[in-house]
Amino acid sequence: MTSTKKITLKCSDGETFVIDEFVTGKILAKVIEYCKKHVQGGSSEEEKPQNEDDLKAWDLDFVKVDQTTLFELILAANYLNIKSLLDLTTQAAADMIKDKTPEEVRKIFNIENDFSPEEEAKIREENKWAFE
Repeated sequence: MTSTKKITLKCSDGETFVIDEFVTGKILAKVIEYCKKHVQGGSSEEEKPQNEDDLKAWDLDFVKVDQTTLFELILAANYLNIKSLLDLTTQAAADMIKDKTPEEVRKIFNIENDFSPEEEAKIREENKWAFE
């Protein structure tokens, strides 16, 4: 969900950021928490291996949120062009549907099956490999 209305944030150092008005305070706070952690995460070369493991564990915990929050984080990461956060959140969404049937995916994402039984049978036949 994007809007044409933008909000400009000005930091104490004078730097400004333009964000979509639909990015909530809760989501913006999560994005800032992520960015702060990742800036702190790789401060010195000696600490990197330990920090990388700690950071990966922190990331896994970070995306253990409800589905709505996860999708809002995906949108914010995409809009704010934070590739590492976008990669992390989209991977979490992909993991939600990994090894699920089409019916289970529809249920997770609240997608109505608008195919007739005949249409669905035809699609399944044309794409048998995906249902094996």
